Amino acid sequence: MIAFVRGTVADLTLTSAVVEVGGIGLELQCTPGTIAGLHVGAPTRLPTSMVVREDSLTLFGFLDEDEKAMFELVQTASGVGPKVAQAMLAVLTPEELRRAVGTEDVRSLTRVPGVGQKGAQRIILELKDRIGAAGAPVTGRAPRQVRAADDWRTQVHAGLVGLGWSTREADRAVEAVAPEPDAAQPDVAALLRAALRSLSSS
Repeated sequence: MIAFVRGTVADLTLTSAVVEVGGIGLELQCTPGTIAGLHVGAPTRLPTSMVVREDSLTLFGFLDEDEKAMFELVQTASGVGPKVAQAMLAVLTPEELRRAVGTEDVRSLTRVPGVGQKGAQRIILELKDRIGAAGAPVTGRAPRQVRAADDWRTQVHAGLVGLGWSTREADRAVEAVAPEPDAAQPDVAALLRAALRSLSSS
């Protein structure tokens, strides 16, 4: 088990980060919020969780230990795998997840792609006694700009589809957050977060 990775950020995409550790580049799957806190060329330390399958080993990286613990906890609910768990943390912070489960807020949980009404009810039933009380301290996020990108539309669209939304939903969200044509070079991570909020509130 790899508990954390410490090294230099070598590359960033909207869904992953490559961290160089001892001359080896480790690719970590991350939420947009975690990606936004990284900067190419800067040192970082990310808590990690490894998901082992018969045909793959996937390393997930997190902003802090709270996010990692929530990622692992929600997967103990029936029908929740790593992809859905990551999508949950892309839409809701650990604190928001605690509040949604604790108050039986089905609507908030169904904002997550891949989680329907029955799935949300099952998550609440199975996790309510174990997820912890709302209001537990959560490490604050400190967003930083992801590397510059000329084609922000393509990157934001790909990020949304990768997190489970349909192409049509991604198209609509991209248009909803499009900056003015004469605006400065777009912050792709900020636009992706805005698109996620747009989809979650629709």
